[in-house]
Amino acid sequence: MDKLFGDLKSFFKTKKCTIDSFIFRLHYRFTFLALIAFSIAVTGRQYIGDPIDCISKDDVPTELLDTYCWITTTFSLKSAWRKKVGEEVPYPGVDKYVEGEERVYHAYYQWVCFVLFFQALLFFLPRYLWRNTERHYIKNLVMEYNSPVVSASSKSETTKLLVNYLHESTGYHTFYGTMYNIVVIMNFVNVVGQIYLVDRFLGGEFTTYGSEVLSFTEWDYTLRYDPMIKVFPRMAKCTFHRYGSSGDIMKYDAMCLIPINILNEKIYIFLWFWFVILAVLSGLEVVYRLAIAFLPKFRFYVLYSKCRKVNENDLKLVLNRCDRDDWLILSLLCKNMADCNYVCIIRQMAKKLRNEKDI
Repeated sequence: MDKLFGDLKSFFKTKKCTIDSFIFRLHYRFTFLALIAFSIAVTGRQYIGDPIDCISKDDVPTELLDTYCWITTTFSLKSAWRKKVGEEVPYPGVDKYVEGEERVYHAYYQWVCFVLFFQALLFFLPRYLWRNTERHYIKNLVMEYNSPVVSASSKSETTKLLVNYLHESTGYHTFYGTMYNIVVIMNFVNVVGQIYLVDRFLGGEFTTYGSEVLSFTEWDYTLRYDPMIKVFPRMAKCTFHRYGSSGDIMKYDAMCLIPINILNEKIYIFLWFWFVILAVLSGLEVVYRLAIAFLPKFRFYVLYSKCRKVNENDLKLVLNRCDRDDWLILSLLCKNMADCNYVCIIRQMAKKLRNEKDI
């Protein structure tokens, strides 16, 4: 287990070239890794540990009963969820079954590890698409300008080549910029969609899961009804059938402890709060991208705030020539270049544009 988690550390290494935003990285780095780690933890507990223990006084072998109840699923009685524990029932949802009572079956916890892994892949998909679109484009443009110290012999010629390229490629970054906007929107749609995906998976309990857990902590102790037991019960019932000595079908009622649900409930409490936070941040990033697309002045203020050393008039002149997709290139260059080098690039671009006007 330590080796499996240790292999994930490489994802946290800082990349030499930044080609996206901090919120974007929360999707494919933090959230992706968290879901993979949760999937590994649940898999280890489920298939290496002991996910279920069933109790029966009859002569049914314990291992057989555990396996049967794990495969065929356990159930709770809806009418017994709010009964007093210790007086009316041994555990919420666990009571004597009367024919016709509504049962709530618990089968989804067997699939938690697979669903978590599938969710992780969905969070990594926008990153995969963007990386295959970007193809080290910014890294190739930055070259050695990520360092504030560049040899004087190569700086002049390299700066001239880069400025000429940026000047000639102005207006030709539509596909690059459009794809970035698409994957940003995909991030937002994905996290919102996953909230409803998990809600469907957990039987319609996830959307209100976190809010109910918060309200639960404020209830009077004697009246508390833990909402987590509805989704991930730590004890449930199971009915085992077999032939008796006379050939009749015999039913054995068993209570099953499900320790794996202690881990599952903590995972989904975390995911509820994290998905809500991430959905809000992703929504704000979509709004930010819309402002960048339709407000030229906003583009200037954003870029100027990233590098205060640049001359305002030079930057305005350059941005007047650039569209929103060219702005993305200049913004990513600003993130990856040392300030002194970026100022030099903008100055040379502005100088080139002024010379064009004078001709």
